[in-house]
Amino acid sequence: MSSLNECLKQFLDYLEIEKNRSLQTTRNYEFYLRRFLDFAQKGGVGDPKNITTNLVHNFRLWLNRFQDKFGKPLQKNTQNYHLIALRSFLKYLNRQDIKTLAAEKIELGKMPQRQVDFLDGSDLERLLDAPTQQKKGNNLVSLRDRAILELLFSAGLRVSELANLKRDNINLKKEEFTVRGKGSKLRVVFLSNQARYWLGKYLEIRHDVEPWLFIRHDRAAKANQKTKKQSNNNLTPRSVQRIVEKHAKAAGLTKNITPHTLRHSFATDLLINGADIRSVQAMLGHASITTTQIYTHITNQQLREVHKAFHGRKRQKD
Repeated sequence: MSSLNECLKQFLDYLEIEKNRSLQTTRNYEFYLRRFLDFAQKGGVGDPKNITTNLVHNFRLWLNRFQDKFGKPLQKNTQNYHLIALRSFLKYLNRQDIKTLAAEKIELGKMPQRQVDFLDGSDLERLLDAPTQQKKGNNLVSLRDRAILELLFSAGLRVSELANLKRDNINLKKEEFTVRGKGSKLRVVFLSNQARYWLGKYLEIRHDVEPWLFIRHDRAAKANQKTKKQSNNNLTPRSVQRIVEKHAKAAGLTKNITPHTLRHSFATDLLINGADIRSVQAMLGHASITTTQIYTHITNQQLREVHKAFHGRKRQKD
């Protein structure tokens, strides 16, 4: 009989090879499951057949009462990530005919409704305009940053998807291109006229041979290009995040703005203007419609029309 540690190793190999999960996803699963295995083994459980609903219940209590070194508890969604990983692990064991608890017996904790931050109207325009409103608005960095902001809003990209784009991924003569998203799934995204224009302006004055769509333009990057030294000159997701934060501040926006805020703005804009939720799900690359439904409570056109038609009618007549 395999021990829990042996089963975990086999499961992680399965994620990497059969399921083709990314290295980061596999590491996350390992982190969450190691916590469960440590908890189980401290209670004397080292065999999959001894995983019980009572053990899982006690683990959930431990997660809920856990505090880090700063006294901060685990967020509810983080607690659920542990349970999602555990359910996947148990499903795998059952498929391997290893006797253990049925995954269906683990229910996820109820999540508070998620708050979606997005930009619209003048705030959105101020952010998009910010890089090219400055005195050096036509230099390489300003054009790059404007193209980044326009592309994030036009295509609803995740920041990692944008950072991984290469020049040959995009043909500016076309209004669409394919991006590889979570789980290596491919989807088609679309370019607005504004995104095409600013991408064209940026690429027009680039004279390097870097394959990446968005790269660093600091002194170190230029030195590498001159010597043709192999380097990682492409922008990282963290670099893109700093660029967005910088221009949000320059635009006078006081709330926290991230690349994901522009993804939220993309989805909200589509729904407010009448797009159906299934189409938005496809354009965002969401595996489940449930994920996309976080936007519906702020974009319900029918409720808006009902409110306009029936609320305060008597006051309007007075």
